[in-house]
Amino acid sequence: MKHTRPGTLIALGLAALAAGFVVDAALVANGMAALVPPVPLGLVLLAIGGIVVSMAVPVRRVARGTSTDRIDPYYATRVLLLAKASSLSGALFGGAAAGVLVFMLTRGVTVAVGSLVPTIVAVVGGLALLVAGIVAERMCTVPPGDDDGGPGAQAA
Repeated sequence: MKHTRPGTLIALGLAALAAGFVVDAALVANGMAALVPPVPLGLVLLAIGGIVVSMAVPVRRVARGTSTDRIDPYYATRVLLLAKASSLSGALFGGAAAGVLVFMLTRGVTVAVGSLVPTIVAVVGGLALLVAGIVAERMCTVPPGDDDGGPGAQAA
């Protein structure tokens, strides 16, 4: 499985940013209240990122050879897929919250702190989930060995 491409994450983040901006602008243009992400959203995204990285630690220990314990390959695969999904979700959540934040900051009126702080927390939580997903995905990478034909392989 290949690593998540940075271009994919950037494209998702930018698309979500545009969607968040447009949705908030459309709501305000129609006389409705603007979207304000709740504070627990950012905190939960941050916690999920920590959980994903903590789940990848045993896989890293086995992959690097610092642990003699065996690890279930299905567990390692699940952690890798969860890490990949976390990076994609972090790009989407962070981008959408950033779009709402950009809309709030570009309005002609001052924005209340009660609306600005939760949005900033959601952006930080989304970015933290994105980074945690990338870190956990890299932690699940097995270094090339003698049988992979990598730089450490010996000619037969």
